[in-house]
Amino acid sequence: MYRWCTDEVEPHDRFDYWREVRAKGLFGVTAELEHERRADFYGEFSLRQLGGAGLVELKASAYTVERSASDIAYAPGDAICVYQQLGSGGWFGGMRASDFAIANGSFATSHTDLPYRTVPLGAGGFHLRILKIPVSSIPGQDKRVRELAPRTFDDAGLSPLLGACFADLGEAAADDEGAAGSASQASLVEALAHLALIERGILRPGSRRGQAALRTARLTQARRLIARHLQDPNLAPNMVADLLGVSVRHLHMLFETAEKSFSQTVTDERLKQSRRLMREAPDRLIADIATSCGFESLATYYRVFNAAYGMAPGDFRAQGPEGH
Repeated sequence: MYRWCTDEVEPHDRFDYWREVRAKGLFGVTAELEHERRADFYGEFSLRQLGGAGLVELKASAYTVERSASDIAYAPGDAICVYQQLGSGGWFGGMRASDFAIANGSFATSHTDLPYRTVPLGAGGFHLRILKIPVSSIPGQDKRVRELAPRTFDDAGLSPLLGACFADLGEAAADDEGAAGSASQASLVEALAHLALIERGILRPGSRRGQAALRTARLTQARRLIARHLQDPNLAPNMVADLLGVSVRHLHMLFETAEKSFSQTVTDERLKQSRRLMREAPDRLIADIATSCGFESLATYYRVFNAAYGMAPGDFRAQGPEGH
């Protein structure tokens, strides 16, 4: 991962450096800000290469961004962009399509090589994630992909799936290593690309690639729903299926293609949560931790923990942070 922020530059040079080196040189856009506001400018970003795509998270004071025809000629991208708005909202305009605003938590998609202008709507400035997926890495080339002017991701049924994949992609980068981690990241990036193409009407949901993307995204969201409801005594396939908007049979079919079944996933998530709590709260009673993670009894917790890790919870805790 590459991280950078304006604290590394003298205050009077921060916006100029951001504009010339970061905005134009790295992102291929033109940044503008009134001279009287430049002294207070702040910006930071991170860049990670994940599954053949680039994931940028950016926070910055308010300024105007434009990707003009000359910017595109200077730094062509030929990629699909999926934006996740995390701040107070933003405005996009100056395109062939109509202007639009994107709210906090919402998504937008575009092709990199179409012009646009954008500004943040709130005083807090920019805060967003941008996933850039090279068109060359997307199976089944379609010329319409390069005609995707920026537009909000308006499909209410697909947006939660997009959010789940985005969240898992960030976590996969932090937690997974080696071939397994790379495969997981590549699968999520491909699913995100195809969800974007489904939403824009370029890929049919019932096509082979469409079905694969929906399967990956629904399984990802199902796992996140499980993790979110570990304490709920009603956590069961019918509950997760209802939240996901699919039948119980469909839910089980999703897990049939996964490494672990539904019940194994629930147990695994509860065990991981208990390990986190033992690290974060070393004085908390193990019985209380077991209950808070949804285990029906302390005996069950000890049995499952020992089977998974070859030791009792107390022995795991005694190892201390360095042994975890």
